[in-house]
Amino acid sequence: MTDHPDHTAASADTGPAAGRRRARRPGRRHWPAVLPFLAFLALCFGLPAGALVYGAFTATDPATGTAHATLANARQSWSGIYATGLGGSIRLSLVSALLATVAGTLIAQAVVSSRRPALRKAVVAASGVLANFSGAPLAFAFVATLGTTGTLTRLLALSDAGFSLYSSTGLVLAYLYFMIPLMVVTVLPALDGLRTQWQEAAASCGATRGQFWRHIGIPVLAPSLLGGAVLLFGTAFASHATAAVMVGSSVPLITVQISNALAGNVLTGQENLALAMSLNMVLIALLVMAVQIPLQRRSARWLG
Repeated sequence: MTDHPDHTAASADTGPAAGRRRARRPGRRHWPAVLPFLAFLALCFGLPAGALVYGAFTATDPATGTAHATLANARQSWSGIYATGLGGSIRLSLVSALLATVAGTLIAQAVVSSRRPALRKAVVAASGVLANFSGAPLAFAFVATLGTTGTLTRLLALSDAGFSLYSSTGLVLAYLYFMIPLMVVTVLPALDGLRTQWQEAAASCGATRGQFWRHIGIPVLAPSLLGGAVLLFGTAFASHATAAVMVGSSVPLITVQISNALAGNVLTGQENLALAMSLNMVLIALLVMAVQIPLQRRSARWLG
């Protein structure tokens, strides 16, 4: 005599296989615990993002005060002086990120290769402090040191050599001051993840130190280095206070243009244009994140 189908289904649902299936399912009863976090995201990120998008694609009639949808702000933000400012910010960020990546990696490798723990602690501590020293205080420090009447400018006669702090070159120097320490902090864990057994195995096979780095070290570190470079690019691209204090509007940068548009320093009623330029920055930042996250995952898989 066969069992009833209902009994068979019930026994199947209560068997060991069903228990394993239930164990693999995430606990649905715990999802309300993330509601406060989702509410925080919606309030602190969702509302500003929505207001940014709405303002970027609307314009207000000065006569009636009514708002209407338009693409004029978006088109204007990609043309003329605003396109020049966006290109200037991208070039400045690329140059700063490239130089900081090379210098920071070399410093970090020197620290890892050193057999003095005190040196590592000192470099890590100093890098952690200097990586957060930016903005107006950094600009004032550079003006006092390398400005027109700065200490080093007069001591080394830099003005006679044609050096000017209030230029793209001066901005690169100021950005490197906090971006190189940031790269040191970023790449140190990756360099620590290079196992000494790999170098010993390469040496036992007759490979030189240069061949080890060319065929093993650099390919393994490439995701970490590229991820650090992308992080530095985003940091330089979003920096505002240092450039605003040092060069003002003499060097076209999108962050300074957004500030001027919001404050009405050049023309009044340009708030929606400033929101359109800010939306352009958000799109570039999302592109940077889309590149950085896969690189971080690949680096963690290699060095984990």
